[in-house]
Amino acid sequence: MTDLETISPAEFGRGLRGLGVNLLCRDVGVMAQFLKQVFGLTIHRESPDFALARHGEVLMQLHSDATFGRHPLHALLPETPPRGAGLQLYLFGIDPDMAAERAEAAGGVVIEPPANKPHGLREATILSPEGYAFSPARALT
Repeated sequence: MTDLETISPAEFGRGLRGLGVNLLCRDVGVMAQFLKQVFGLTIHRESPDFALARHGEVLMQLHSDATFGRHPLHALLPETPPRGAGLQLYLFGIDPDMAAERAEAAGGVVIEPPANKPHGLREATILSPEGYAFSPARALT
């Protein structure tokens, strides 16, 4: 396993595979702490401009708006939240009831309370402070 705290940006980039998730954030620290407090994700390399959030083998990159200043997406960002309308990020294996209980204290909003779904999952949907929709979900037994 790569040491995410010491790997160079170039080596990190060359090692990425599969699907990458980048979330643009007004405040990387607030978003990183939300992901840690509500969902128990592990945070690496946190700075005002960047952080990595790990859920199992999946990494999400949190970028400050300033890091995307020259990227075409920057011009499309709304002036006011929510930013992530239309995007739902599932976090499988995380208890939706526990996450929903912690959400408000961490600046989130539960927009769909925990419920058993016909597709075999118990899940909830929680908006982060940036407006991204996260759905913690566990298989029904």
